[in-house]
Amino acid sequence: MQAQAGSNMGTGRVELHIAAAADLTPVLPVLAEAYEKKTGVKIVATFGSSATLEQQLHNGSPQDVFLSADFSHPEGLVADGLTVESAPVPYATGVLVLWARKDSPAQPLTLNMLTRPKLQKLAVANDLHAPYGMAATQALKALHVYDEVKPKLVVAENIAQTAQFAESGNAQAGLISLTTANTAHFREIGTFVRMPVGSYAPIRQCGVVLKASPHKAEAQAFLEWLTSAEIQKHLKEFGLDPAE
Repeated sequence: MQAQAGSNMGTGRVELHIAAAADLTPVLPVLAEAYEKKTGVKIVATFGSSATLEQQLHNGSPQDVFLSADFSHPEGLVADGLTVESAPVPYATGVLVLWARKDSPAQPLTLNMLTRPKLQKLAVANDLHAPYGMAATQALKALHVYDEVKPKLVVAENIAQTAQFAESGNAQAGLISLTTANTAHFREIGTFVRMPVGSYAPIRQCGVVLKASPHKAEAQAFLEWLTSAEIQKHLKEFGLDPAE
């Protein structure tokens, strides 16, 4: 990916600390490397569920930028006057997929496998903490299989842990982010099918700059770069759709 810098880049060895949703675990390091090469600004990321990160930021966690997997958690910070922006800034749209190892009893993988006896454990993220977990619940209900599948659910704290459960065999399949399913490792050991468009509300991933940041100008420049047309057109490479 050829990253293009925005117009107001910080100079010098500035470190930006970013609290990032777990679905960005495979994505942000690649973007951070491109950004540092272009601007000299180093990105230090902390990953977790969006709800957990929001709570940490409310409690004074020293971060410059919050990249959530939804709109509502950064909106909570906006409402409390903790952000530079007056509204969360959309930077991507998340994609939910059903993934299983190639040696899983869930293979050959189809949506019909959700209700079959061969699939005994399905990993999902906690729908109270993780936007992808909420999307998983919505999708299962839209497909009219939630009640049948509910006893099979193995609930993880965030979407990265959900993928770990499915990868390790602790669950025979998982409803995970395309950002993870799309990595070389997960493509090598497993297969995935997308959950139907419209079965869950759009996963509007949004970011904000924290008012307490000592590097607000550089943080805003990073968010502008992330939402620029040049970067948006590359998001599909990482398993994200462009921001709506």
